[in-house]
Amino acid sequence: MASKTPVELLSVGGREVRLTSGDKVYFPEPGITKREVVHYYLAVAEPLLRVLFERPTNLKRFPDGVDGEPFYGKRLPKGAPDYAETARVTFPSGRTAESLCPTEAAVLLWAANMGTFDFHPWPVRRADTDRPDELRIDLDPQPGTDFADARTVAAALHEVLDEAGLVGWPKTSGGRGVHVFARIRPEWDFIDVRHAVIAIARRVCDRLPDQATVAWWKEERGERVFLDYNQAARDRTVASAWSVRGRPRATVSMPLTWEQLPDVEPEDFDVRTVPGLLAERGDPHEGMDAAVGGIEVALDWYGVDQRERGLGELPYPPEYPKMPGEPTRVQPSRAKAPAEDVAPS
Repeated sequence: MASKTPVELLSVGGREVRLTSGDKVYFPEPGITKREVVHYYLAVAEPLLRVLFERPTNLKRFPDGVDGEPFYGKRLPKGAPDYAETARVTFPSGRTAESLCPTEAAVLLWAANMGTFDFHPWPVRRADTDRPDELRIDLDPQPGTDFADARTVAAALHEVLDEAGLVGWPKTSGGRGVHVFARIRPEWDFIDVRHAVIAIARRVCDRLPDQATVAWWKEERGERVFLDYNQAARDRTVASAWSVRGRPRATVSMPLTWEQLPDVEPEDFDVRTVPGLLAERGDPHEGMDAAVGGIEVALDWYGVDQRERGLGELPYPPEYPKMPGEPTRVQPSRAKAPAEDVAPS
């Protein structure tokens, strides 16, 4: 009978964390094991904890590796160690949950040992989970476009954020897209922040109408990069910087400077390359918490769009309750009459 792989103990932040089944292959193509993934998170624990600190965080877990079926954990799992703290969040339905709220590095390794690849933090801190302190824009290439197109749109977004008085921080998504974050004062609710994102995204589309879109319905997007404004809605999250993505190459969502973005490809950053890059260059987003702005200008733009351009609210995701001022959620090609303007059951 074959002997089991012995349990290993990893030390971080004065705690010891168990690593079990370290030889289990998580990424068959490059032959990356669970041990490598957990040790990767040990190497990036310091900057990752800055990203996740005191944020309600969902865990995207791949217990059977990248070829298995993943699932999201939005609540603190049973059997969590006593140092795994929580924050209470409220979902669009009005239900609440106690979500993992990282406060120390050991919890990151504990989560990684449970098969967590991606950490998906809310854009809020535990002190006020109804008011975001982070504005996020997800640049999602549609069929016929790629990462190079997302970089082009990101450059225009950089200019618009500057005009809005916000400091943008780009990162690769780990796939074909680009994510851009900006710190904001936690003075506005999710609806206001989403409106600010819509206004900013519309100005990017004004500059690049053939390359960027905010069209919610896929049939209207064409071969353009979709600025996914609904990632700013309550309970919507994106993978954090430094997260391992569930892709065959074990790519990582890599934080970058604006100067670095034009010269990189998503495949440059994976479980094996990123620790060395961090050791060599440091954290490109280390100064993010000090660059805090407001969304007053963007909200003014949203008001101008309503008054002067006839542009207002956009559709929410289908699982949301019908929101004030929201247009129909009926797919344009299927819309026949105003009577069909109803929220999905």
